[in-house]
Amino acid sequence: MSEPESDLLEKEQELLEDGDHERYSHYVKKDKIVESAVMGNAVVALCGKVWVPNRSPEKFPVCPSCKEIYEKLKP
Repeated sequence: MSEPESDLLEKEQELLEDGDHERYSHYVKKDKIVESAVMGNAVVALCGKVWVPNRSPEKFPVCPSCKEIYEKLKP
């Protein structure tokens, strides 16, 4: 990946399905989070989840799959 790692990812959240009580924060490219906030576009997390962010990620635990993938990306 050509982007600096500090700019590559930003924690975001996802509500799994209506009625599910399980919620996670996910890792997403930072520029995609900004684009989503402005344009309302969906984002894709490292784990492959696709959604439109609309909740504060600090309130949820980190997705185990995203965390595992992110740790492998670290130098």
